[in-house]
Amino acid sequence: MSTEEKHHTEDLIREVTPPGDADIESTDPEETTAWEHVRPRSITDDQWRRFEGSVAEMFEAFGMDLDTTGTRATPGRFVRALFEATAGYEGDPKLLTTFPTECHGGPDCSISQVIEGPIPFFALCEHHAFPFYGVAHVAYVAHEQIIGISKLTRLVRVYARRFTVQERLGQQIADHLNDVMQPHGVAVHLQAAHLCTQMRGVREERSRTSTSFWRGNYERDPEMRREFLAVAQQSRD
Repeated sequence: MSTEEKHHTEDLIREVTPPGDADIESTDPEETTAWEHVRPRSITDDQWRRFEGSVAEMFEAFGMDLDTTGTRATPGRFVRALFEATAGYEGDPKLLTTFPTECHGGPDCSISQVIEGPIPFFALCEHHAFPFYGVAHVAYVAHEQIIGISKLTRLVRVYARRFTVQERLGQQIADHLNDVMQPHGVAVHLQAAHLCTQMRGVREERSRTSTSFWRGNYERDPEMRREFLAVAQQSRD
């Protein structure tokens, strides 16, 4: 990567990072790196101009008047918004930090679950590139490791801000927590609205899609699943 490209990428990262995030990261005792921007994408100035030109051509062909105060910059805004919406490709879930716990397989830790949610997420469906959005609930039963609660939100965010599908998103979250923590169990529940079904096709304006993913004890214990889903339902009400 050339120096010019590197500086351009750094500028784009600063543009899509919410104000104050950098300060939070640098003082967070759980952080050792800029967790969500460790693999920045390299987009050259020529590429940005070409992308904006292609979008402008498409929008104009579809009927948009690009010669107004409100629309002249729309192609560029669209491209940069899409870049921001897919920032999950820059994050690295392998940098998740775990901490030792006092649990070593005793009966208490085998039945106690930590549940975090609702965690809002926004993603782009890889089939139509339309958004789907909703909330996630993530739970685990610790064994010898625990994880900072904020990392559950960050993990959802890293996988959600990509082109994906809801089924894969839940599986990635569950599998990664299971691999990193080696817990007694992991549960993930996602509920989302899909604009690809609301704005086109069957136009299901009020429908929501729910998916649940179980690992370890949750697969074997229906009571744990019921408790987890009950908490998820209560937090949405």
